[in-house]
Amino acid sequence: QVQLVESGGGLVQPGGSLRLSCAASVIINTFNAMGWYRQAAGKQRVLVARITSGGGTNYADSVKGRFTISRDNAKNSVDLQMNSLKPEDTAVYYCNVYKIWEGDYWGQGTQVTVSS
Repeated sequence: QVQLVESGGGLVQPGGSLRLSCAASVIINTFNAMGWYRQAAGKQRVLVARITSGGGTNYADSVKGRFTISRDNAKNSVDLQMNSLKPEDTAVYYCNVYKIWEGDYWGQGTQVTVSS
C-alpha cells in the first residue's frame, strides 16, 4: 500500500508562486509515473503535470511555461513548482502515482486558492 501526503497549498495573489510537495511512503523508483491533478469546484479532476520513471514530462496546455514538475529520489517526493498563478488555477490539487499491476494511488488533496 502506498501513502501519499501533500503539502504546500494555500492562498496566493495572482502572479504569485507556490510549491506543492508530495511525499510517498515507499521508494518512488518503484512508480511508473507520478503526477499532479486538480479539481476545481463543480468540475472534473484533470491532469496538471506528470513525470515518468524515465524522466519524461507532460503538462496541461493551461500550465505550460508556468508550472514545473520534478521528482526527488532522495526524499521520495514529487514537487510541483507553480509560478505566475492565475485565479483559474484555483482548485484542490491531488498527488497521483501509478504502479503497473497495482494501478493508481491518490493523496488526500491540498487546496490552492489564487485570489487578490
